[in-house]
Amino acid sequence: MAENAPTILIIEDEAPIQKFLQVSLEAQGYRTVTAATAKDGLVQATSAQPDLIILDLGLPDMDGIALVRQIRAWSTLPILIVSARGKEQDKVVALDAGADDYLTKPFSVPELLARLRVALRHSAASAPDAAPVFTTGDLTVDLVHRTVTVAGQGVHLTPNEYRLLTLLVKHAGKVLTHAQILKEVWGPGTTLETHYVRVYMNQLRQKLEPNSTAPKYLLTEPGVGYRLVAGQD
Repeated sequence: MAENAPTILIIEDEAPIQKFLQVSLEAQGYRTVTAATAKDGLVQATSAQPDLIILDLGLPDMDGIALVRQIRAWSTLPILIVSARGKEQDKVVALDAGADDYLTKPFSVPELLARLRVALRHSAASAPDAAPVFTTGDLTVDLVHRTVTVAGQGVHLTPNEYRLLTLLVKHAGKVLTHAQILKEVWGPGTTLETHYVRVYMNQLRQKLEPNSTAPKYLLTEPGVGYRLVAGQD
C-alpha cells in the first residue's frame, strides 16, 4: 500500500457489509478505518483524518442524514452514501443535506470505486492551490478569465448560464439537486421554480454539447438533479 494512499472511513453497522467494503477497498490500495455507529464515526472523522467517508444511512444510534448535517457543519470531506433506501426523495434529502453522491444497495464494486474516484478528484480540485481551469472532453472553463471554450472555440453565455455552469464546475462529478441549483443561482426564494433549471440546462446543452439530445457532459439524474461529468478524456 502506498504511503500516500487515500484513507476511507467506512461508517456501516452491518458487519458483513462493513467487512466487504473494507476488503474491496484495501484490495485497490486504499487505507480504511471503520465505525459501526454515528458516535464512533464522528470520532474517527476527526481523529483518523480520512480523505472520504462512506456512510450507511441506517445507523443504530442516529439517522445518517443527521450525521451528514453534523459533519457538514465543520468539514467539506466527500461523503458517499450507500443505502438500501432507494426512493428518489431519500436521495434528494441526502444530497441536500450535504452528501456528495448516493449509491443504492445492492451495488457493484466497480461502480463504487468509480464513484469514489470521482469524489476524491472533486475534493482535490476544490483545494486552494488547484488550477482554476476545468476541462472535460472538449469543454474548458477558465474560472479566472471567465471564458468557456468547446474544441478551442469561444462560447458566449448569458450571466445566468455562466453562473449555472460554474456552479456545476465547482461541484464536478457531484449530483446537484434542483433545490441546490435554484438556491445558488437564483436565490433562496426560488426553490420551487424547477422549470428555471430545465430551461437553462437545455440552453447550456445546446451551446456546449456535441449533441444536445444525447449529452455527454451535462447529465440528468432523473428525479434528483444534474451532474457535470468530471475529467472526461
